[in-house]
Amino acid sequence: MPKPALKTEKQAKKTETAVSTASEVAGPDMASIISLLEEHRASSELAQREHRASISADFKAAFAVLEAKLNQTQTTVAEHGEQIDSLETNANLQDQRLRILEEKCAVLADSNAKLAAKTADLEGRSRRNNIRIIGLPESIEGPRPTTFFSELLVELLGNATLQSPPELDCAHRAPAAKPQPGTRPRPVIMRLHRYQVKDLIVREARKRRGDLRYRGTPVQIYEDFTQEVLEQRAKYRDIMSKLYNLGLRPALLFPARLQITLGSGAKKRFPSPLEAVAFAAGYEREPAN
Repeated sequence: MPKPALKTEKQAKKTETAVSTASEVAGPDMASIISLLEEHRASSELAQREHRASISADFKAAFAVLEAKLNQTQTTVAEHGEQIDSLETNANLQDQRLRILEEKCAVLADSNAKLAAKTADLEGRSRRNNIRIIGLPESIEGPRPTTFFSELLVELLGNATLQSPPELDCAHRAPAAKPQPGTRPRPVIMRLHRYQVKDLIVREARKRRGDLRYRGTPVQIYEDFTQEVLEQRAKYRDIMSKLYNLGLRPALLFPARLQITLGSGAKKRFPSPLEAVAFAAGYEREPAN
């Protein structure tokens, strides 16, 4: 902006010089021309001042708008900064809470696993003297099931195994709705007073599996395991059948460990079905080993 002002001053000086020169040369006849030049100079200066004032006003208005926008932007940035700080603080608090919850959850999960194992162990121990008889028709026990099933064991296994009816603490059907006629009867659960008698009954029933009958009806006698143990033992069902076919003598140890008696009398134990399957595959290829 300063440059146009200098230029205007130079032009004014040139005009004055030209006017004075023209005045000296032309004399009084040039008065009208000089007057016109003076008017032109005055109007030119007025226009320049107005133009400068207009430009200055435009710049001031533009700067005012920019300043307002800048203030608004600064306010918005400050608000966003506060919100980000708040979010970071909350995020840190949430991370701390999450870590605390994860630690507590890990502790609770470990405690729950230990309690579940203890509960399963206690339930298993409470059933150590129990046996299950499957296949007995419904309602044959009458009003005195303990006496009836005690005498029934002697009838099933014979006097050579049980010289007298064993003492039962209790005997009842499995806790389920009574089935409709013609459907599968509920198992009978018996608790023998002595573990040795229960073990004798289970061993004899295992030897005579498939041959036990009650008045023509086939029955089976098993140990009474918890549902968890039954699920674990069920995983060995297929491999045990294969081992029987190979001429080996498999047996399940409590809770669910497979033991195989080889022809030489040596025993091998397998903690998982996969290891037993691998052994059976190798034995089938090289039975001499």
